[in-house]
Amino acid sequence: MGVTLMDCTLRDGANIVGKGFDAEITDMVLDGLTLCNVPVIEFGNAGGIGAYEVAGFTQALTDSEYLSIAQKYLTRGSELGMFLNAKRYREDYVALARENGLSFLRVGADAGELEISIAPIKCVKKYGLKAFYSLMKAYILSADELAEEAKALEDAGLDQITIMDSAGTMFPDQVAEYTSKLVNAVSIPVAFHCHNNLGLSSANALAAWQNGAKILDCGLMGMARSAGNLPTEVCVGMMQRYGEMKSIDLYKMLDFIEKRLMPAMEKHSYHNSITPLDLTLGISGCHSSFVKTFKTVAQEKNVNLFRLIVEVSAQNRKNPSESLIREVAERLA
Repeated sequence: MGVTLMDCTLRDGANIVGKGFDAEITDMVLDGLTLCNVPVIEFGNAGGIGAYEVAGFTQALTDSEYLSIAQKYLTRGSELGMFLNAKRYREDYVALARENGLSFLRVGADAGELEISIAPIKCVKKYGLKAFYSLMKAYILSADELAEEAKALEDAGLDQITIMDSAGTMFPDQVAEYTSKLVNAVSIPVAFHCHNNLGLSSANALAAWQNGAKILDCGLMGMARSAGNLPTEVCVGMMQRYGEMKSIDLYKMLDFIEKRLMPAMEKHSYHNSITPLDLTLGISGCHSSFVKTFKTVAQEKNVNLFRLIVEVSAQNRKNPSESLIREVAERLA
């Protein structure tokens, strides 16, 4: 039941600043994600490649500017790609993605719009890219209807298909049904993209994984359209407790968020509702009353606060003594 992660911060998250992040934040996030070993990254205009011209989504950089920024990150081991709305498909955009070294394009259309999706999928494959697909507003079809559409899309050459809860309206039992039926209908990996409008993004992600989803979509600090996505760092922390996503460096990610991304996003009036520290307490089971001592020792010994909390709590969550905290800090140092 292994599961991997697709980070959509730089695509879906771009909705919170217009239609695309500026060059500074785009570069910063690509740097942070690739250094943390995030395996798949979707970036660019919130409306996808071509949206700048076709849809007038000009509150963003051009596709060429985003692709230029990404060049130095293509060799770090992460797969980089962009979204392609099927309604805005032009072969030139697929060629541009190929020329600039992208690994994939994720074609997207509302559930039930199979007929407009086949041509772009085949074009993506013709250019040698991986073809991913987003079944947007998946809930407008029944689970059985969606599974039938997924089979037809797979026949067009897809490499991966995503159930997208675009309005954050699904319950975990619905997610379980939709995921299991798609998993049984196709041979390609099924992904799940959750929004948090009902506060159920974590529960829905777990339901998707437990019913066979192989990829979970996320965004750093939950940044995305409307109420946001499942935060990438929450997903990693949660899944690592299940023994999954071990190759992702969570502590490096939390440091990146706290020291670089949160200060940058404060300039855009974006508030991170689950801080790296609060997330670490949830991961470890450490009570907040012990935080002051942890911070003091971490600073004195120059060790990662989040790792220190987790490793001490693995030994004593009830009442960790300062001596234990110092002992673990010495080892980490």
